[in-house]
Amino acid sequence: MTDDTGLATFEDVGTPERDRPPFVRLPAPATLFAARAERFAALAPGHQLEGYLGFLAGLSGAQAILSAAIDAPTLPAAQELRLRAANAMPVLPREKLATDPATSEAFDRLAELLGSVAMPDAARAALARAVAAEPDAKQAMFAAVLADEVPVEAVAEHIFAAAALQVVAARRSALIDPALPQPVAEGVCPCCGGPPVASAVVADLHVEGVRYVHCSLCAAQWNHVRVKCVTCGSTKGIAYQEIEGVADTIKAETCDECRTYVKILNRRKAPELEPVADDVASLGLDLLVTEAGWRRAGVNPFLLGY
Repeated sequence: MTDDTGLATFEDVGTPERDRPPFVRLPAPATLFAARAERFAALAPGHQLEGYLGFLAGLSGAQAILSAAIDAPTLPAAQELRLRAANAMPVLPREKLATDPATSEAFDRLAELLGSVAMPDAARAALARAVAAEPDAKQAMFAAVLADEVPVEAVAEHIFAAAALQVVAARRSALIDPALPQPVAEGVCPCCGGPPVASAVVADLHVEGVRYVHCSLCAAQWNHVRVKCVTCGSTKGIAYQEIEGVADTIKAETCDECRTYVKILNRRKAPELEPVADDVASLGLDLLVTEAGWRRAGVNPFLLGY
């Protein structure tokens, strides 16, 4: 069924979930960024965003190298982590990342790695400006990314800041006890407090057909009920939008209660889908859904300012 926006609309009856799937699946930095780089590279040829996707493949490849090169981060005391989880708070306080010396160090090392990555002249100039910024200005960039308050005139610089933050955040979350995180507020990562980028129905052993929301910052995944708004938790007025005539493996889950949407990827049909990369590559779906009156709730560090 289609509506006058050009979007196909349907209701999802859902699929029975496995008994007691793990609530949280921690990120695996050793493979995360390399797999993302491969997906960006695979998506780029012939795509309308070919140049940008190719650049992001190089950036993600640099993140993969950085992730293996930086020291393991220091976590707060175990007692503090348990206390935060017991009080329905994200286990790791993400706001401290902006002033953590590890973040600045990661940014500087990432900038060095990007010296050999092909990128548009405008991006190269933005990277140079970010590298030349004073320490306080760099911390302000990190804070703006974490608060999702990136100034429109400086989006390019903040993409590099976000890339460094992703690596540090993923390394931190990978080290926590996977049994520790507990559900917090809707649309909030229980590991680091970051917002979602998208959700995916997975096909992995023991969790086939289960839906996980992916954190845009640390890449942790948390289990979320199917046919339920990621933003407000409503189960009413949920529908799924897709571009007519395009493969139905990526849809926008829209909520009529809060008028937001988050994409949902069907990895049972297409296991190669990667939340961050395929979210960027499906930007056309965002344009149609927002024109139809819904607001994007997912955050993508490579779509800052959208």
